Amino acid sequence: MPLAVELGGVTFGYDPRRPVLVGVDVEIPEGQFVAIAGPNGGGKTTLSRLIVGLDQPQAGTIRLFGGSVGAATRRGLVAYLPQRAQLGIEAPATVREVVSAGRVTRRRLLGPLTAEDRDAVTAAIARVGLAEQADEPITILSGGQQQRAFIAKAIVAQPRLLILDEPTTGVDADAQDALAALLARLHGDLRVTILYVSHEFGAVEHVAERLLLVRGGIAFDGSPAQLPERWHDPSHAHA
Repeated sequence: MPLAVELGGVTFGYDPRRPVLVGVDVEIPEGQFVAIAGPNGGGKTTLSRLIVGLDQPQAGTIRLFGGSVGAATRRGLVAYLPQRAQLGIEAPATVREVVSAGRVTRRRLLGPLTAEDRDAVTAAIARVGLAEQADEPITILSGGQQQRAFIAKAIVAQPRLLILDEPTTGVDADAQDALAALLARLHGDLRVTILYVSHEFGAVEHVAERLLLVRGGIAFDGSPAQLPERWHDPSHAHA
């Protein structure tokens, strides 16, 4: 099966004397749903930032869909949803306006949305269950609804790889369950490759096909059901 993500010998550290990740080798086939978990400071968010090109490895190589990270992002193949704290939702924008911004990567020139763009925005909003809230300010929505709106923004450009960093931060248990169900539907309907990055993967344990436990490297790689008992809570696990 073609690979969505290939990491070979990737090493990175904000302080060269104290690397966060060392010698990471990972291959992720297209269409896979992968949970990336681990303790705070273990390198899981750093790994996602490297994959989307926000940081550059000090050693090793990263390829997306057989080409460079830059080529994949320029082609709109990758959508990245950072932590909610970094999203900046204070602006008085409606759900439709937020999602419309996600079509930029599909357009050659800046300008008004085309009919195709508008249809895609409407479809993405409906897909995440926010059709009735489409023209409401995003700031009045619940935390779970806001997260769904940003997921709609991410998928409206029809990416082949969707990366979510701590998507359940600040939302309650019911919203976490709803988010997991939504991602399962997106994965099934769109066959998009999903990387779900979180210190706690319980919300998607029954959905994810594969779990990567990151602790400075890949400490575990396999089915979530096969995770050793001593690491069953990877946010507190000790090697």
